Amino acid sequence: MKQAVEHQSDILVIGSGAAGLTLALHLAEKSQVILLSKGPLAEGSTYYAQGGIASVFDESDTIESHVSDTLIAGAGLCDKDVVTYTAENAKESMKWLIQCGVAFDKEETSDGDQSSAPYHLTREGGHSHRRILHSADATGKAVQTTLQDQALAHSNIKVLERYNAIDLITTRKLNRPGNRVVGAYVWNRDAEHVETVTAKFVAIATGGSSKVYQYTSNPDIASGDGIAMAWRAGCRVANMEFNQFHPTCLYHADARNYLLTEALRGEGAYLKRPDGTRFMPEFDERAELAPRDIVARAIDYEMKRLGADCLYLDISHKPADFVIKHFPTIHKRCLEFGIDITKDPIPVVPAAHYTCGGVMTDLHGQTDINGLYAIGEVAYTGLHGANRLASNSLLECLVFARAAAQDIESLLSKIPAPGPVPHWDESQVSNSDEEVVIAHNWHELRLFMWDYVGIVRTDKRLERALRRCAMLQQEIQEYYSNFRVSNNLLELRNLVQVAELIIRCAMERKESRGLHYNADYPEQLDNPQPTILQPER
Repeated sequence: MKQAVEHQSDILVIGSGAAGLTLALHLAEKSQVILLSKGPLAEGSTYYAQGGIASVFDESDTIESHVSDTLIAGAGLCDKDVVTYTAENAKESMKWLIQCGVAFDKEETSDGDQSSAPYHLTREGGHSHRRILHSADATGKAVQTTLQDQALAHSNIKVLERYNAIDLITTRKLNRPGNRVVGAYVWNRDAEHVETVTAKFVAIATGGSSKVYQYTSNPDIASGDGIAMAWRAGCRVANMEFNQFHPTCLYHADARNYLLTEALRGEGAYLKRPDGTRFMPEFDERAELAPRDIVARAIDYEMKRLGADCLYLDISHKPADFVIKHFPTIHKRCLEFGIDITKDPIPVVPAAHYTCGGVMTDLHGQTDINGLYAIGEVAYTGLHGANRLASNSLLECLVFARAAAQDIESLLSKIPAPGPVPHWDESQVSNSDEEVVIAHNWHELRLFMWDYVGIVRTDKRLERALRRCAMLQQEIQEYYSNFRVSNNLLELRNLVQVAELIIRCAMERKESRGLHYNADYPEQLDNPQPTILQPER
């Protein structure tokens, strides 16, 4: 039997995207941090984020306008205090990112000297002003690589790559007083062994759960791990019915998960039917600049009405040098598939993109469990409501990571080290020779979630989905109890749990609002409330 391995730290950060890296870098000045990354450090949603980050930098823009746009996109379910807090702290968070070395695009100057030039601000759907700072069309990559380089170089940050978090360790689970997090069991994917991490504080920054759907813009690791772990530990979750479907994912057999930024439409691209006619003006007066939920439903409706496999996004009417300058990454990538976006329309379909609900937190990222924080897409802060406004996602990571860091720093000296915890017991399980079972259940889950809990839902579809979900949960629990853990088993276990939470939230909402559209309840209620689920004790 392998010797038990235990890691100890002041803070354990689970997740290595913008939220996790920002939190780790803020805390590492005064404490020891372990940063857990499920795959390679950069293999998260942040790296693939194309668009940008919303913040008021233009003199003609205002924080009040940013707040108003967010509230409108959120369709009556945003927490206004949280929205205001985020918008007010946006510029300070962006200045910190710029100080870290992230190079955002600036305006052209006549003498070519851009050192004092204003930032080039783009506009995306739902925004009334140009307020999106960006680094060409690969903003997430610029943020991710800059922050991870600093984290890797920091003496107080210990990075554990290719580690899956399995479950949180709490005093309640250990039959100790109260309910405080004291660490986590983690699976070393390379050694294929479960290890233990103890810490005074634990922060979940694991991203969303869009891998629960058959078609998604997210990388493979977006399997809802943090939401599922927090739920099993006793945290409430909220608004899981609001999963954002990005309207424009590249439709090509070889282009897995390739998202086409909303900034394309912000810079004038049109959505068209196969016959070349536009259709968005028929659905919304804002046309291509309508919020994502409206655009995604319009595309879904037109595809089903026409029996089309895809629709088209066309920016070829713009000058070629303009297109290449603003969208060099997309231009290059599409050329690999034989599509020249300066001349050709791009085939697109909607795909699951962003989880607007999640683990309930306060303004500091604190959850229902003492010492446990959730930041970024994994969290429900009240910022996004029923639909996330474009480019508010990375912003939320930055603002709430700073807030969580300040809160943890203020409490760190008051909390003793958690002490020893029991090691993971693998003595009663064996290796599985039936990986095909996991692969089959994975495919079944993602298919029925797409068919029954997708862009358009009905009560009957949701009931069917819940029945199938319950059957899968029973099978997976039996499997989990008898065999050693693996990456696929852990992710499937978490995805099925998250699927149940999405379905239950969707069944509770007897209206259509934002990203949740139920054909049995097409109207909106007068006094909408968040959908909150409470785990059984």
